[in-house]
Amino acid sequence: MPEQPVAEETLLYETHDAWGRLRVTQVGDYRYLVFGDECEQSCLYVPDPAWLEYDYTRAMLLGALLHGAPEKALFLGLGAGSLLHAGQRWLGLKQLNVLELRPQVPLLAREFFALDALGGLHLRVAEAQQAIGEEPDTDLIFMDLYGDEGPAAEHLSWGFLEACYARLRPGGWLIINQWTGENGAPFAAPLLRGLFRHNYWECPVCEGNVLLWVPGPNTAAPDFAALAAKVASLRGELGYDLLPLLKGVRAAS
Repeated sequence: MPEQPVAEETLLYETHDAWGRLRVTQVGDYRYLVFGDECEQSCLYVPDPAWLEYDYTRAMLLGALLHGAPEKALFLGLGAGSLLHAGQRWLGLKQLNVLELRPQVPLLAREFFALDALGGLHLRVAEAQQAIGEEPDTDLIFMDLYGDEGPAAEHLSWGFLEACYARLRPGGWLIINQWTGENGAPFAAPLLRGLFRHNYWECPVCEGNVLLWVPGPNTAAPDFAALAAKVASLRGELGYDLLPLLKGVRAAS
């Protein structure tokens, strides 16, 4: 297991774009993509890019393990790309499609976050709301559209979420990194319950977010016993245990 960062923070790169400030910093073996003045957007462990440091990314991987044999995934938001690396290694993904709004982010990911080490990568710089209808059907969708002030409007858009659902192949899963409200329920819970008809599961994480696992068309309900067995078999290779997250999974609030 990687050790926690203890070294001094080093600024590797800084730039600005139409959405604000972008920085790449490093602390020990951990490299960070930072939006704005202090919004730590994502993290990559340099010796092993597939390592997932944050619980919310681990919960996204955990939800994706519900799919028996995914081949393609769509990532809405690139960040530092650690989830792409993890998806290719632990899920066996052959095709990684990405929609990223900010043109600078892919450039930084190539220079600082080992993006070019990934096979089967198809990346488009585009607004997800406009481009989702042009994406091919897929087995998994990872939705993580955040800026330095919080989630993008797509996280609250019935039409966009509906369009994401329509892109799922039979057996597929839509996995959403959602903010939580004061009562611990997902932000926009009434919208989510109405759109998905209460048919999703929630995985709360320590960062204060809740991950939603939404089954696509003709997708069976989760087999939690099988998922627990899969998690146990991966524990030694992953270097962290997903079982505590799995124990916290609940039905739609």
